[in-house]
Amino acid sequence: MAKQKIVVNVTMCSEKKTRKALKIAVGISGVESASFVGLDKDQRAVTGEGIDSVELVMLLRKGVGYTELVSVGPVEEKKHSASVETKPTVMLPYAHLYQYYYNNYGWTFYL
Repeated sequence: MAKQKIVVNVTMCSEKKTRKALKIAVGISGVESASFVGLDKDQRAVTGEGIDSVELVMLLRKGVGYTELVSVGPVEEKKHSASVETKPTVMLPYAHLYQYYYNNYGWTFYL
């Protein structure tokens, strides 16, 4: 089975319910990660393999409150392009090796 991403909209009114919703989402078998998405961080994105979306929504409705299934789809893989070149870093020598101080005897330096 391929990895899938399920996005659900959960109405939250407190931090306690937010933590409870994440706890319920992570407790389902096959879930690899759960995160907040959306403008107001009111949507939960659950990624994993072999997740039953109906079971997820029913458990969230039972434990937290109103839950709406937004989308179910495959996880988008990030493609790394080989054409992007990294510039080598250049180490500059330490400019101020000595510290000079002026005191009553004139200029002195310390290592």
